[in-house]
Amino acid sequence: MQLRTPVSAAALAAMSAFALAACVPNSTDDAKAIAVSATDTECKVATASAPAGVVTFTVTNDGKDVTEFEIVADDKLRIISEVENLGPGITRDLVVRVPEGSYYATCKPGMVGDGVATAFTVTASESTAAPDADREELLTTASEQYILYVRNEVQTLVQMTDDFVAAYEAGDYDKARSIYADARVHWERIEPVAESFGDLDPMTDAREADVAEGDEWTGWHAIEKNLWPPAEGFDLTADEQKALAEGLKTNIATLSSEVNADDFTLDASQIGNGAQGLLDEVASSKVTGEEETWSHTDLWDFQANVDGAYVAFAVLRDVVNESDPELVKTLDTRFEDLNALLAKYGSLDDGFVLYTELTPDQVKELSDSVNALSEPLSQLTAAAVS
Repeated sequence: MQLRTPVSAAALAAMSAFALAACVPNSTDDAKAIAVSATDTECKVATASAPAGVVTFTVTNDGKDVTEFEIVADDKLRIISEVENLGPGITRDLVVRVPEGSYYATCKPGMVGDGVATAFTVTASESTAAPDADREELLTTASEQYILYVRNEVQTLVQMTDDFVAAYEAGDYDKARSIYADARVHWERIEPVAESFGDLDPMTDAREADVAEGDEWTGWHAIEKNLWPPAEGFDLTADEQKALAEGLKTNIATLSSEVNADDFTLDASQIGNGAQGLLDEVASSKVTGEEETWSHTDLWDFQANVDGAYVAFAVLRDVVNESDPELVKTLDTRFEDLNALLAKYGSLDDGFVLYTELTPDQVKELSDSVNALSEPLSQLTAAAVS
């Protein structure tokens, strides 16, 4: 793997643990894409079945609220792949490799709750029954390398979360505040992986505005609100603080257990879609300053999402370079441009300026750079799995 784009030192350190090479199938035939209309009450999928292999869903949000679309296993627990943060009128492709089996195509208006599910069947297909040996080896290698990256990030996340929780429970709020943004970096880099484990993501990272009426608010941001004044009306008792802290610690431990399980896998489509998901996260909440409402440490999360997206691109680089070398060049340039722009405001090593210190023009410049990267990055999965 060639590292042509500057990323944070921590990201480079994590990536240097392995030499990257990848090659996965590539195939997106727009004519065969399955149209999905996601409204506020329905999830209309143009067909109820497709042959096994690479399947493209062209999802349009025809509703009035932001939505997401998921392919879920028949146990309704395992998310095979997803596309999030689709605003009204937005269309986005979800490219996913799926084996024969029964699934659910699910739309989630408002990105909360169980959503609207419709059965979807993947039938046997001879075209995907026997990938050639070289390609299969490269696919396996890419998956193993990215899993190593995820496990390394989660290992650090566990350590830093434990330190954060210990300081918070001990009443050492200055220390807890000093750890908060750096600990979250290791969550934000791999958040799409956490999202694949049911409610683990909303239990850990829901913002106050994301919580449905009557539901309990837990996780990072509930503690953030308690730590960063002014947060009038959010004074917590020691028992309430302990419950939040221990809940966060448990959730992160659960994540660690899941990604270190023997049967934990990630394929090329999940890696590529995860990269796009991270950029969508930047566009929908980090660049708008809505993620860290109380601490205003959004640029730490911003950099972490970009780092995570870059690593996903990097593990898929070699195979994409075979099918679409121009896309690789474009992504190299766009990542470099965005990282250079972010560097004007700090670094993960030295800290960033707070979001509230950015001018409207600076926010717009960052937003434009994210959009410039997002468009070619949306082609990564198709280029990697076709």
